[in-house]
Amino acid sequence: MQRLVKTLSLKDDQSLIDEYCDVHRNIWPEIRSGIKEVGVTAMDIYLLGNNLVMIIEAPDDLDLESAFNRLATMPRQQEWEEYVARFQNCGKEESSAEKWKLMSKIFEL
Repeated sequence: MQRLVKTLSLKDDQSLIDEYCDVHRNIWPEIRSGIKEVGVTAMDIYLLGNNLVMIIEAPDDLDLESAFNRLATMPRQQEWEEYVARFQNCGKEESSAEKWKLMSKIFEL
């Protein structure tokens, strides 16, 4: 199983952060099913202040770049990206792959 960790910052506005959390508690069904359909087996997002960390797990043989490129073309995905961009410190036209920055592992136990 491969694991990727990505990060993204939200706008530093508590009301927007609260709304972003609510949006993710009620994620659109098409977004959830699209993530699973491209082969991601688990995805968690953690929040500290206005900083997010996303942990993605997928089978070792899954090409995650291709999977996320495919995800970008799935139903409602572009609409979702445009919708959540208002909360995020990024450009509205950026794809999910451009917004979420890959983190480097520096320690393992």
